[in-house]
Formats: sequence, C-alpha cells, structure tokens
Amino acid sequence: MKIISTNIGHPTKIIWNGKETTTGIYKFPVQEPLFLDVEDVRGDTVADRKVHGGEYKACYLFSSDHYPYWQEKYPNLDWNWGMFGENLTVEGLDESKIRIGSIYRLGSALVQISQPREPCYKLGIRFGDQNILKAFIDHGWPGTYLRIVETGTVAVGDTMELVEESKNPLTTQQFYHLLFAKEKDKTLLQWAIDNEALPPGKREKLRKWA
Repeated sequence: MKIISTNIGHPTKIIWNGKETTTGIYKFPVQEPLFLDVEDVRGDTVADRKVHGGEYKACYLFSSDHYPYWQEKYPNLDWNWGMFGENLTVEGLDESKIRIGSIYRLGSALVQISQPREPCYKLGIRFGDQNILKAFIDHGWPGTYLRIVETGTVAVGDTMELVEESKNPLTTQQFYHLLFAKEKDKTLLQWAIDNEALPPGKREKLRKWA
C-alpha cells in the first residue's frame, strides 16, 4: 500500500439545522509530511472530539481505489484528494482483507487498525447531498481509523507495510457490515466482542446482540 496524498483540514464554519457549527471535514492535500500523534494528526482540525480523534480515531485512511466510483456519482464536484475527510489517501487499501487489530509500519509510525469510518451529516455537507450517507454505507468501503502505537511521520510516497497480522480474523469491512446489519451474524459478532483492538464501548454495545 502506498500513500498518495497527505491531507489536512482547517476549521470551517457550516450551518446545520439552523445552527452554526465547525467542521474539519474539508481536508485538502498538503506538501509536508504528517505527524501521527497519539490522539490526532498534528495540525489537523478535529472539531467534535466526541466522534473524531482520540486513541481509536487518531488518523483516518481512505483508499484512492474507490475515488472513481464516487467521481462518477458526483461528477460536478470539485474533486481532490481528502474529499472523504481522510488524513491519508492510500493506494491499495483493501478493507475486505485488512484485519482489525493488525499492526502496520506507516512511514516512521507504527499503527494499528482500529475501526471503520461511520459516516455522519458532515460528509453529506461536503458532498452537498445527505443521501450520500446511505450510499456510503451500502457501498461498503468505509476506509479505516488507526490507533497510533508509536508516533511518527508519514509522507507522500511512503508505504504501509504489515508488521503483525491480527490473530482475530475480523476484517474492517466485515465489522462495518455487522454494525449496520439488522440481523447480526453470530460468528462476526463474537469476533467483534473478542477483538481488543476495537473501542471498549463499541464491543459493549454489541454484547446485547450476542
């Protein structure tokens, strides 16, 4: 896997339901390397830390492979890397193969796959269409958040190399489907509950389905 773009967002004021709020979803490519810190990407905007940033959402990755699909659906947008609010646009990122809990060397940082991205209204604002939320869920390629095991820098052209594959077989995509499925697959459910790389709160919520 190869880093195609490093992206940073600055505070942007938006109106939602008649109220003014701030978002960091408007991310755009930058030339300099990114420093992956324990709870966020240094210099990036994390407007609402209840749902972004923190140990299990320190950095967000999205695959460049899925851009053509969305560009076809939204041809009138001004396209650039960072459209999905990702800090790193990665070539070859495959959510159907990447296991939650696997550890990778990313630039000089050591990172762990933590959880997929669940879309919120701010993605709809970036795309000018709240219908993208359901489409994003249905498409099933959500990108992934990282937990930072060792802080470090990552630049365009750097690679993401597997260091240690999780012994738990749950992939990012399987967990993503599990979150939104009305009928929960019992095997996937147990894998998720047992996966210590997932946030404790998420695992606890899933226990009611077991």
